[in-house]
Amino acid sequence: MNEAFDAVDVISAKRDRTELSDAQIDWVIDAYTRGVVAEEQMSALAMAIYLNGMNPREIARWADAMIRSGERLDFSGLSRPTSDKHSTGGVGDKITLPLAPIVAACGVAVPQLSGRGLGHTGGTLDKLESIPGWRADVTNEQMMRQLEDVGAVICAAGSGLAPADKKLYALRDVTGTVSCVPLIATSIMSKKIAEGTGSLVLDVKVGSGAFMKELGQARELAETMVRLGKDAGVHTVALLTNMETPLGLTAGNALEVRESVEVLAGGGPGDVVELTLALAREMVAGAGKDDVDPADVLADGRAMDVWRRMIRAQGGDPDAELPTAKETHHLLAPADGVLVQLDALAVGVAAWRLGAGRARKEDPVQAGAGVELHHKPGATVRGGEPLMTLHTDEPERFARALEALEGGFTIAPEGSRPDLPPIVIDRVS
Repeated sequence: MNEAFDAVDVISAKRDRTELSDAQIDWVIDAYTRGVVAEEQMSALAMAIYLNGMNPREIARWADAMIRSGERLDFSGLSRPTSDKHSTGGVGDKITLPLAPIVAACGVAVPQLSGRGLGHTGGTLDKLESIPGWRADVTNEQMMRQLEDVGAVICAAGSGLAPADKKLYALRDVTGTVSCVPLIATSIMSKKIAEGTGSLVLDVKVGSGAFMKELGQARELAETMVRLGKDAGVHTVALLTNMETPLGLTAGNALEVRESVEVLAGGGPGDVVELTLALAREMVAGAGKDDVDPADVLADGRAMDVWRRMIRAQGGDPDAELPTAKETHHLLAPADGVLVQLDALAVGVAAWRLGAGRARKEDPVQAGAGVELHHKPGATVRGGEPLMTLHTDEPERFARALEALEGGFTIAPEGSRPDLPPIVIDRVS
């Protein structure tokens, strides 16, 4: 067929800081999906966008073109409103696991399409797959039935949703173009808008363990995504949240599932509970359910009931023993004092090196691997007592994990008062 444009002309335009027209954007996304635009050509265009950016019109059209590259789900037939959450990724970020059943117990359907971990950031599907029998893949029909019957589903996105993004996401990962606000925003929002949810809450992480290290860059990303959501008719808000320190006391797949169940049982670390409820309140409000407090359904056990039904509906056994690593190693506190700093990136890389994460998408992960924290910043510690416990099936991994943790924490003299930023830094709407 005759093509409307030439890939080299589109690349050259963006290289020379020229705005791409709607027609150029529509064509390049469609042609890339069809295989007419080669991988090396899209790599060059992605780098040109990384270096020269996009204006709001270009960003909106790029997202729309990626949505139109595939199917769109429709939840209008459900008996309850829908709301979803997306996190930009962090360390110990198990929030989706307790969040989905809490929101579902409030009367809101949660179609949570999630992904796998890559590098130091964990993946929701990897965590849940540590539960014996649980499966991530469900059909659209199964999803609709589970949303109606249970109220929540956490699963892998189908291949029909924004296929252009699936190709481009993998390409960005190997071409140094991941940390680009226009490409991140359009990648996330094309999938979420195509998913068809009526309300969306974005958890934009800020800090050492996040992709967005600086507050200004995180705010730009949040504002861009909120604008894309609203323009598409989706009620969208974003919370900027702290990722200088890992969330909770665990980083690793089965370790984080265990901690999530503790939260649903009424316990768990305070920061995990605080952020889960903050996001739940935004999701419930966005869906128009202002007559119920998520804290109540957590406290009275309704959220735990939904969790158990949700796990069973996807083949899992909520009562099964979770995997544990074959080997452990204690990292001891070097001196008495106060733990004033615990770097999220260091902990995330250590968990990755222990086997909890992957360097490439096709790599396997160890269900029981990870890092267990015995203290959070602000705690008094004693020299010679465990500061962290490392878990892995392969003891030869300990050395490199310990290297990652060198300089990753600071113990100050007793009486020190660490500067602890809030969990929720700001809200963008």
